[in-house]
Amino acid sequence: MPGERFVDNYLGYLLGQANHALYKDFDAQVRARGLSSIEWRVLATLHDSDPLTVSQLAHEILSKQPTVTKLVQRMADQGWVALHADASDQRRTLVAVSPAGRRLVKPLVEAAKEHETRVLRTLGASEKAALRKLLEKITHQA
Repeated sequence: MPGERFVDNYLGYLLGQANHALYKDFDAQVRARGLSSIEWRVLATLHDSDPLTVSQLAHEILSKQPTVTKLVQRMADQGWVALHADASDQRRTLVAVSPAGRRLVKPLVEAAKEHETRVLRTLGASEKAALRKLLEKITHQA
């Protein structure tokens, strides 16, 4: 009988597996609405947010700034986001969800909430709260 594998207890691996478990089935709904996973992350981040700079948005969606710069331009061409110069610094671009983008993402946000509830149904309320608190603590330390 082989010994325990490193990845079986490695937190980074377990977090990745948990992320995959949460997202894998939901991804089909995102794609059915004509969005890639990164476009979904942009719209989900912006749908109830004040406009963000491209660098803030890149940080939020876990992507590189040059990638996000190109992405939001394409999304602006699609009519899903609006790009504006930052009044306090003309070198920065602010990204906001457009009405069309909000209409596109709103049902997906609701579906994401329902999907999360289904996936986490075996956890009690205190376990879910503890999990969120621990994940926030890890995130803020990094």
